[in-house]
Amino acid sequence: MKHRVFGITGWKNSGKTTLTERLVAELVGRGWKISTVKHAHHGFDIDKEGTDSYRHRAAGAGEVAIVSGLRWALMHELAGEAEPSLDDILERLAECDLVLVEGYKRESQLKIEARRRGAREHTPLSINDPNIVAIAADHPQPGETLPVFDIDDIPAIASFIEKVTGLNP
Repeated sequence: MKHRVFGITGWKNSGKTTLTERLVAELVGRGWKISTVKHAHHGFDIDKEGTDSYRHRAAGAGEVAIVSGLRWALMHELAGEAEPSLDDILERLAECDLVLVEGYKRESQLKIEARRRGAREHTPLSINDPNIVAIAADHPQPGETLPVFDIDDIPAIASFIEKVTGLNP
């Protein structure tokens, strides 16, 4: 299954997560079924020490599924395997209208670059990435040739994403 994918990229503290969260809410409010993929650059754990599922993983289970009447999650231990590609992860997702991908700076999906004054780095990523098709910023972007949105203008950004992904041509 091929998913429609659009990325949110930017340097650390550029507002990617807040932008993604607000876009999900806006697009779901418009009736779209949205999924997300978040890339973490560090070790992370969604499980807590002492829980049954944590104990299963600690005992050596390669995959642990946690299932309830409200949600389910599948944790997969890499155990020395290479990190899966974005395409590998997309193949595991259920059908939806659009997948918003946070992070994955080097992948080739169309994306918007978040720029905030408080970001750790300010070098524009768009200079070296032709897949960045717009900028969402909290400050003026003089000389920028790509479309620039106020980072808080979520309806306009969502409409742009609908257009460039073909959700709403």
